Amino acid sequence: MDWFWWVFIFFMAGGFAKVADTARTALRTRHERKMERLEGARRERLELAAAHKQPEPVCGCTHHLAKHDKRGKCHELVERAVAWDADRTPVQYEAGQCTCQQYVGPQPLSQIYAEDLTDLA
Repeated sequence: MDWFWWVFIFFMAGGFAKVADTARTALRTRHERKMERLEGARRERLELAAAHKQPEPVCGCTHHLAKHDKRGKCHELVERAVAWDADRTPVQYEAGQCTCQQYVGPQPLSQIYAEDLTDLA
C-alpha cells in the first residue's frame, strides 16, 4: 500500500498536469509535422503536373496564338481607359481591339518535323 501514497503525492503535486501537458504538446507537434508532410506532397503533385504540361504559345500581349491570324494581328478584345481623374488614374473603361501585331511566344512543337531515329536497313 506504500505505492498508493507515492502516486497520490505525485498527482497532488501537479505531476499529472505536467504529464498531460507533455502529451498534448507531443500530439500537437506530431499533427503539425504530419500537415507539413501532406502539404509538401500536395505541392510536389502540383509541380509534377505543371512540369508535364506543354508550353502554350503566348503573344507579348498575353493572348494565346489562336487569337492571332496568319499575318500576326490579334483579334482579342481588351479594356481601354477612356476617362481619368485628377491623379491620372483611369476611372472608366471600354472594350477595344488589341493592337499587338506579332507573335513572340515559344515555337509550337506541332510545326517542327523530325525524322524517325530508327534505321530500317
